[in-house]
Amino acid sequence: MAGAVVGYLLARARTRREEARPPGPTVAELLERLVRSSHNGVVVLNRFGDMVLHNPRAYELGLVKVNQADSRARKAAEQVVETDEPMEIDLSPLEARGRQPEAVLGEVRPLGDGFTVVEAVDHSEAIRLEAVRRDFVANVSHELKTPVGAIALLTEAVLDAAEDVEEVRRFGGKILRESTRLGQLVTELIALSRLQGAERLPDLNVVEVDAVVREALGRTTLSAESADIRITTDTPSGLLIEGDRTLLVTALSNLLENAVAYSPAGSPVSISRRLADGMVEVAVTDRGIGIPEDEQTRVFERFYRADKARSRATGGTGLGLAIVKHVAANHGGSVGLWSRPGTGSTFTLRIPAHVRPEPALEPARTTKTSPAPRQEKTPERTPRLVVTGQDSPDHGGNL
Repeated sequence: MAGAVVGYLLARARTRREEARPPGPTVAELLERLVRSSHNGVVVLNRFGDMVLHNPRAYELGLVKVNQADSRARKAAEQVVETDEPMEIDLSPLEARGRQPEAVLGEVRPLGDGFTVVEAVDHSEAIRLEAVRRDFVANVSHELKTPVGAIALLTEAVLDAAEDVEEVRRFGGKILRESTRLGQLVTELIALSRLQGAERLPDLNVVEVDAVVREALGRTTLSAESADIRITTDTPSGLLIEGDRTLLVTALSNLLENAVAYSPAGSPVSISRRLADGMVEVAVTDRGIGIPEDEQTRVFERFYRADKARSRATGGTGLGLAIVKHVAANHGGSVGLWSRPGTGSTFTLRIPAHVRPEPALEPARTTKTSPAPRQEKTPERTPRLVVTGQDSPDHGGNL
């Protein structure tokens, strides 16, 4: 009888405790969720170097391999237990693993009672950006040094030949070309810096694609005539896009100038435009030297030139296609490339199309004269820009 009473009392007390427990997860459960959802790799080790707790990010950063913590982290944890002082360690992969993290920095902190926590942070993106910055500064220095040095040498030649009118005229023409190239380089550097976020981009407006094509053609006419190249276009399309007209004209002009510069005299260059999957595609096709497949992914890099000798002869800066890429990205679009050496190339600029809203119909008004219902247009709205990464390499073959 006493046992039954004791059992009843224990069961009642357990029920009361369960009823008194607040609904929802406990603090321990929330802490576990926090660790598992952390963007940093987290591993908790005991005094023997065994893992007590870890999150999935620790696997991604290489902090945990085959259910064991990295040996460097374990050795550092032993020192932290002895000194009771936190320390930083380099946990970067010892061998290249493609697109995996390249620079991982870890911090080991004591938790007491022989436990330590290792927190790893991925600094790969910062390292890549720093490398890009160094390359950019080095490239800009080299590119600016070339025309500046040429101008200085040519000026000395003019001074030495001051009495020779023909030599002065010849060297003066070269100085003019080098100074023009220097000015173009500085202008394109400023434009590229603006597109990469140094300045706020202007507000996007509804732009006529046909107007952009006409203005870009006007800018390229002189260089095309000088190179004996005829540029043809398809019929006006009436397509509209959301963007900044000046930037779009600059991008298309760069594509046309690039096609003219890398095409032999007498060869054609064509422009086509179409609407595909909500994107307006403006393609520039040439019958020039083409680009090898292993270089096609690099032509949009700053200062990269597929044919350095031809680019020098035409005064190219190597920034035109980089500007095109950033203009497309800032408009929520992309730029694609199809090319074959000896056949030619097609660069396709893709920008989200402007969607015209359906016109609203006014209800018919009942009057003595019974006028017919009128259809009025509602103001156009700005749609959300959608980034698409679809490439259409066959687009150029149909031009």
